[in-house]
Amino acid sequence: MSNPNMTNREVCDLIFVDYSTKKPFLNLDFANVTTTELTGESVFAYGGKGHPKRVQFAGERGGTITIETQIQTVKLWQLITGGEAKNSAKFIARVETSVGTGGTSITLEDTPVTGSVVVYAEGDDCGTELECSVDAKEITLTTPLTEGDNVIVYYMKEVSTGVQRINIKSTSFPKNFIVYGDTVMKTEDDEVLPYKITAYKCAPQSNMSLSFSNSGDPGSVTITCDLLADSDDNILDLVLIEE
Repeated sequence: MSNPNMTNREVCDLIFVDYSTKKPFLNLDFANVTTTELTGESVFAYGGKGHPKRVQFAGERGGTITIETQIQTVKLWQLITGGEAKNSAKFIARVETSVGTGGTSITLEDTPVTGSVVVYAEGDDCGTELECSVDAKEITLTTPLTEGDNVIVYYMKEVSTGVQRINIKSTSFPKNFIVYGDTVMKTEDDEVLPYKITAYKCAPQSNMSLSFSNSGDPGSVTITCDLLADSDDNILDLVLIEE
């Protein structure tokens, strides 16, 4: 096999496989940048005049895989956080509506969570609460307003259809994964050769920053995974395939 001069200008597609079950967990083929870094520590034995270095010892082998992506999925959030996937969610809703018959009747489109309804007069948002009673979607004000007056209603809404929620607890930790990377290298002879990476035990760091902005580039997420040794002391394979 030859030893070609080559270079790279393409991202890695990555497949994350659950380290414990050996089942595929996430196909991450939407990254913009994937960076693999190997690390190690060197210590030296010294001796003689001038305290020169005589013998070098290498250890603490490890490294990281860092992924930058502008595309996100719920599965990606789960990979980073170790959170548990749920199919229901509660969140607060805000509705601006008007008072109906008799100046006391308000009808919501949703059935609120019991005890969560708060009503304010228009122009007094989050100010003095208007006393009311609630029966399913129907709200009845204790003190009538003028029919047609606008009000603001806050309530807790529960959704259990079409929901993907990642529940992150203080006890949530990411799983370990085997990561398979796939990219290409280009040689000086203009050949494009498949290049594979295998990280034998990869531990995502529990750091995630989600930014939301109405200007500039789309928000980006950076995932950093520590490279560990597996039970056979394997850390990383770098494979070039000359076709």
